Order: sequence, then C-alpha cells, then structure tokens
Amino acid sequence: MPKFRKKPVVIEAERIYSCLDMPRICAWIEQCGGKATYGQDDEGPAELLISTLEGVMTARIGDYVIKGIQGEFYPCKCLIFQETYEEVN
Repeated sequence: MPKFRKKPVVIEAERIYSCLDMPRICAWIEQCGGKATYGQDDEGPAELLISTLEGVMTARIGDYVIKGIQGEFYPCKCLIFQETYEEVN
C-alpha cells in the first residue's frame, strides 16, 4: 500500500477561549469573505456556526477556527489542532 505525507502548509487560526472571542472571530471570518454567526441557547453552550465547504459546522469554546489555504474556514478540536499544527514565526 502506498504511503503519503501531508504537505507542509502555513495556515491562520484563532482559538476560542471564551464566548467573548466569538464576535471577533466571526468578524474575521466575514472580513475574509466567509459566513459565520454566533450565539447561545438558554441552556446550551456558546457556539460559532461556520459555513464551510461541507456545510455549516459548529465551533465551541476550546476549539480552533482555521482559515485554509484556499480561504475556506472550518473548526478544529483543540487536541487535533495541537497534534497537527505547530506555531511558525
């Protein structure tokens, strides 16, 4: 079976530390041409809803929001992000 390595790419990402980060991240997505909304149900957690190439996806506190190499946005769980990406200077 052939094996493949993921090409190294540099992406932009923001982590959602609290619900106070959601308006800023939502504005970033929209300034770059994406679509996102945020809010909180009476009993549920705060959520950021992001329109992705696969449909609407949900990001919550602790997740990262990634801007991909073609300008697309999508959420990523913290553990997966930390295993996949490292910060560049």
